[in-house]
Amino acid sequence: MTAAHAAVDLGGQGWKQIGELVLAFGLSSVVGLERQFRGKSAGLRTQSIVGTASALILLVSKYGFSDVLVNSSVVLDPSRVAAQIVSGIGFLGAGLIITRRGAIRGLTTAASVWETAAIGMAAGAGLPLLALVVTALHFVIVLGYTPLGRFITARGHAERSYTITYRDGQGILRALLATCSAQAWTIRSMSILSHGSRDRDRDSEEQGDLVSVGLTLVGPGTTRASEVLGSVDGVVRVDAGDEDED
Repeated sequence: MTAAHAAVDLGGQGWKQIGELVLAFGLSSVVGLERQFRGKSAGLRTQSIVGTASALILLVSKYGFSDVLVNSSVVLDPSRVAAQIVSGIGFLGAGLIITRRGAIRGLTTAASVWETAAIGMAAGAGLPLLALVVTALHFVIVLGYTPLGRFITARGHAERSYTITYRDGQGILRALLATCSAQAWTIRSMSILSHGSRDRDRDSEEQGDLVSVGLTLVGPGTTRASEVLGSVDGVVRVDAGDEDED
């Protein structure tokens, strides 16, 4: 029996299809590595999930409806329902993504929902082996890629912009610059955004003038600059700017 016949006997779930899934997983992971290294929101996990789920959806479209084919003629077209699942889950995933002060949250969760839809499609289309393979790859992504992504992010050279508000007259700017130097961050640009506003979050006797400066940082681990700079005594708040689009 030829390999082609074996694939047909398995209902489109042979080693060829599994290899295609693993190939999509590997190639999308390579793209995700580059995105993670540059500190982008859609990094290693998100890219890997989307690439693998897309391959599964395409395989479902190719092999998932063989039981309704008679002499190469379609008796009915169930793929029209599957297409609506893909677009419908896309809207659901978009609702899970939150953008707040330039920081994006929920991308991996949204991609996981889309992936779960693909797994359900494969199971319902009679491709349980492919559904199991992608489920296993999901746990490789979320359990194995999470620490790997943190490792890459800490060493990647990303550019990030922040607006830092601090109390005037306490030498806070000098402490901020020293912290950036200690973290090996290069300050690409710095500007005074406002000066002399009042700290309304404090009691009246503790109020003082506030200064807001904009910093653009480049270097390893700048994605966690909000946490690092926010811990400097006298800093009132740190707001992340928008990411560059590339």
